[in-house]
Amino acid sequence: MKIRRVFLSITLLGLAACNRPRNVPDQSYTPSIAAATRSGSTIKFDPKSPQLARIRVGKVEAASVPVDEFDAPGKVELNPGRISRVSLPMAGRVRDVMVVLGDEVKQGQALLTLDSPDVATLNSSLRQAEANISQSKATLAKAEADLLRVRDLFGNRAIAQKEVLASETAVAQARSNLDQATSSRDEMSRKLSLLGLRPGSMDQIITVRAPVSGKVVDVAVAPGEYRNDTSAAVLTIADLSTVWVTADVPESRIRLIQKGEPVSITLAAFPDRTFTGRVKRIADQVDPQTRTIKVRAELSNPKGQFRPEMFATIRHSHGSTKSLIVPKSALFQQQDRTTVYVERAPGEFDEVAVKVPWQDGERAAIEGGLRAGDRVVVDGVTQLRAY
Repeated sequence: MKIRRVFLSITLLGLAACNRPRNVPDQSYTPSIAAATRSGSTIKFDPKSPQLARIRVGKVEAASVPVDEFDAPGKVELNPGRISRVSLPMAGRVRDVMVVLGDEVKQGQALLTLDSPDVATLNSSLRQAEANISQSKATLAKAEADLLRVRDLFGNRAIAQKEVLASETAVAQARSNLDQATSSRDEMSRKLSLLGLRPGSMDQIITVRAPVSGKVVDVAVAPGEYRNDTSAAVLTIADLSTVWVTADVPESRIRLIQKGEPVSITLAAFPDRTFTGRVKRIADQVDPQTRTIKVRAELSNPKGQFRPEMFATIRHSHGSTKSLIVPKSALFQQQDRTTVYVERAPGEFDEVAVKVPWQDGERAAIEGGLRAGDRVVVDGVTQLRAY
């Protein structure tokens, strides 16, 4: 009996659950599926159209924008006035290279050592010159003594005058030989001194030192190599405290920049920062292929963060002016004109033609038919292009 009552209770509860009313959707809002309509330059959507959810608007703002601005892509280069290319002072075998690529060096620091047989030749020439000096001094002393004796004899009318002239010529020749020997000795001593060697020393090891302070940007030699060419650079040292940014400025914009003017520089490696450089060189010729002119600006680089071949952009303007500004995403670029979509009322947009006198990566200045505070479509322009 109890089992039958329990079964009856469960059955009644199930029937009650089945008879409950289900959730009924709210009939107070029904999305519209009606298509937008266009009349002239005005596009209208039903206020309930789901397409409006994909359209975002923003306000037209007034802001200062540059006047006569241009920007040109470029790259970072070494300052040519701060590069030192080190070559070997004479032929020989490189014994040791004491620096590697990227090392910071100070002026006078040892870079490499060179074993050259020409050092022995210089020492031999120096000893020969010193011997010639001794011999020339002896010859001069004898010639001067002979001249005194000949003059005495000529005074006593014991010899002819031509003997005196011959003795004077011998003295002049001896003095000339002494001068030549002295000059040759001084030259050999100077060469040895420039090589950092003591005259007469048998040590043939030459130490090549840094002519300037800077960073080693190229190494073209290795220990053990024998080099005959003394004109080719084996090491390159650059002072990176300043670098050049070289850009190709369009021919039509070159009038806007002058030598000595400051320019703004941005680099791909530092996208959120702007640096200031100064124009140092403007090329005299136009590239016939690109119709551009090379402009080089000097950029201070005290931390060494700007490296050669980095991509950069030079930007320059002449003052600023007030203008209406919209995000670049609001612009609808067509073949013959540029337009924006202005919100006149909820769901109602008017296509307005504008001119764009200036723009950067995010904003654009516009002219024509708009005022500050107007609302324009900044996201979802593609929803309006179909009409």
